[in-house]
Amino acid sequence: MIHSAATILIVDDEFQNRKLLEALLQPEGYRTVTAASGAEALAAIASTPPDLVILDVMMPGMNGYEVAKLLKNDVSTANIPIIMLTALDERGARLAALDSGVEDFLTKPVDRSELWLRVRNMLRLKSLSDFLRDQSSILERKVQERTAELQRFRTAMDCTADAIMLVRRSTMLFIEVNGTACELFGYTREQLLKMGPAQISARPLLEFETLYDATIDGRAPKGPIEKLARHGDGSVFPVEVSRQALHSNGEWILVNVIRNITDRKKAESRLKQLAHYDSLTGLPNRTLFFDTLRKSVASAAERGWHVVVMFIDLDNFKNVNDTLGHGVGDALLTQVSDRLVQCVRLRDTVGRLGGDEFALILGMQDAPRGAEIVAAKIRVALRAPFVINENEMTVTASIGITIYPEDSSDPEALIRFADTAMYKAKQAGRNMYRFFTAQMNIDAVARLVLETALRKAIENEEFVLYYQPKVHASTGRIAGLEALLRWDRPGHGLVSPDKFIPVLEETGLIVRVGSWVIAAACKQIGEWMRTSIGPVQISVNVAGRQFVEGDLEGDVDAALAANDIPASLLELELTESSLMANTERTTNTLKSLTSRGVQISIDDFGTGYSSLAYLRRFPISKLKIDIAFVCNITTNADDAAIALTIIRMAHTLKLEVIAEGVETAEQLAYLRHHRCDQIQGFYFSRPLPVAGIETLLYDGKSLPPSRQAEPRMTMDDGLKTAEGSAELGNACLDLGTEQSESRSTSDISLRPPLQRDF
Repeated sequence: MIHSAATILIVDDEFQNRKLLEALLQPEGYRTVTAASGAEALAAIASTPPDLVILDVMMPGMNGYEVAKLLKNDVSTANIPIIMLTALDERGARLAALDSGVEDFLTKPVDRSELWLRVRNMLRLKSLSDFLRDQSSILERKVQERTAELQRFRTAMDCTADAIMLVRRSTMLFIEVNGTACELFGYTREQLLKMGPAQISARPLLEFETLYDATIDGRAPKGPIEKLARHGDGSVFPVEVSRQALHSNGEWILVNVIRNITDRKKAESRLKQLAHYDSLTGLPNRTLFFDTLRKSVASAAERGWHVVVMFIDLDNFKNVNDTLGHGVGDALLTQVSDRLVQCVRLRDTVGRLGGDEFALILGMQDAPRGAEIVAAKIRVALRAPFVINENEMTVTASIGITIYPEDSSDPEALIRFADTAMYKAKQAGRNMYRFFTAQMNIDAVARLVLETALRKAIENEEFVLYYQPKVHASTGRIAGLEALLRWDRPGHGLVSPDKFIPVLEETGLIVRVGSWVIAAACKQIGEWMRTSIGPVQISVNVAGRQFVEGDLEGDVDAALAANDIPASLLELELTESSLMANTERTTNTLKSLTSRGVQISIDDFGTGYSSLAYLRRFPISKLKIDIAFVCNITTNADDAAIALTIIRMAHTLKLEVIAEGVETAEQLAYLRHHRCDQIQGFYFSRPLPVAGIETLLYDGKSLPPSRQAEPRMTMDDGLKTAEGSAELGNACLDLGTEQSESRSTSDISLRPPLQRDF
């Protein structure tokens, strides 16, 4: 325990990390000092230099690399050894740590035994370094006690993990070596003392003589030098050598400290591989791909060639991961990468940019014709089925193409433009390619501006809620309200929901906004409860991503508790598609919410593809007939039949029915006649801000009660057709009430939805 009294400075911005390291080190007898930042560490070292520094990489302000470089560039602190702490997933962190001058590194979480060994070895190295720094005066002052001193010197040298070899310049032979040197080179001490540095190196003696003379004269490079050494068995391995010249008794002694860096070189090689190549497919990753593209553009500029960049994204790849698992998805990506490589020449580059995104760099003289040929080859190559674990699947891809120099001379712009063109290919229906156009860039910039504005809108609280009443069809009285999201964009006024809600959903911002909507609606319920308006049920729309990426249950619980309102006054509206995604998790969440009293309804019913078995499984209380079927309910027999089928099916399942988009008295009469429970639409009221809806609630606005008037049809046989279709649908439903679980193929798919409000 020769270093038990050493002082160790622990630098980490995390308090718990500092305390943990102190707890691990103090049982070994070390004194510990801590610093929470780079600046604090430098101040502590300037005041009282420690024997060793344990330094974290990632810290606010000045990171670990910067602190290490400052210490190593300062003569007064350069000899303090540094152990850098890195995380396992920090690619390139170890290379950066070594580049900043640190002697060693540890990965988090720290292993106690490894920590003790690393600290012990570093302290021994420092002890030796300090010892060697003063060796010249020690040798001169203690020459009479050379034998005893030499023994102590050997003991000290044998405590280090590095090889130490002393060479007399006049003879170019070793005069002292430690035990590590013997193990490193495969010789006994006696054998090495009859040899010189040339015998254990792949270089000639003259080169050593020149290097040693430069070291003595102070002309040699400072710091360790990487060289190749030769083992006694003839094998060659990399070492790192530090040299120091000492003058003793009129002779020059060269002290060589040699470290075996074989493991470090392997680690560096692995880190370089990880830093530049995709671990799954072995293709160049984004970093190497961009570097290759920059070189390709520069070469093409000299030769007058074109560079074609293709951005390839697999269509609906997420479905593979979700249904067959990520293992199958990874295997598919590997096979896709193999096929892409077969579609290009050896001089071309195929890279994986991440996920299911690939990119190609093609140098050619004939563009865009050559690009079209390659794109066609890719589509043909992907057309053949993929077989993975007895699963046969087909894959298509959307391809975006951009060309240097026509589209841009900036490599990053070329990638960005190719990505934009790929997105347009997806919008056009997938499984096709698109060349970049200037208009695409205009659209992409506009989209980016909109996304940026939406992120600011969240931070600046620019969203507001409007409310549209839901009315009891029979009594004409207000049954509740639906909260509808509006964006009061500065300088633009209210933005139409169809302009920004799809962007919120695609970017995932809908999770944060949806959480805000729930909180705002519950707050409004609470405020009205404390006025003469009293309790009002409000429904809010919930996006599918709120189930997967957010904490829907937590959001609802927090909003109800914060406003002290009954759960029954909150209703969540879900679309069929969001209900069907991640079914088990969705089911558990909805059951948990309904157990508290929260109401659940299905919005835009009939526009998706739902199984009646699933419909019975979820804790649903209401269905909303989509506006697509209501708008022509009195003029189109098919729409009337669908609406009537939904009403009767819902009532069979003991669910209430709301018809949205009611705009005429005829529509209302038809829905009343067929016992639709509630209606919603412009016929009663448009969505209103808080002030407007409060006026409506205070005034007690309502529709005249139902008189069971017959609906008026403009098509003579429309009602009969509707009745007949509805009866057929009802009969099927009656049959399915006992068999729906086993008849999961009894699905309905009516028609795509119109743009809905939120």
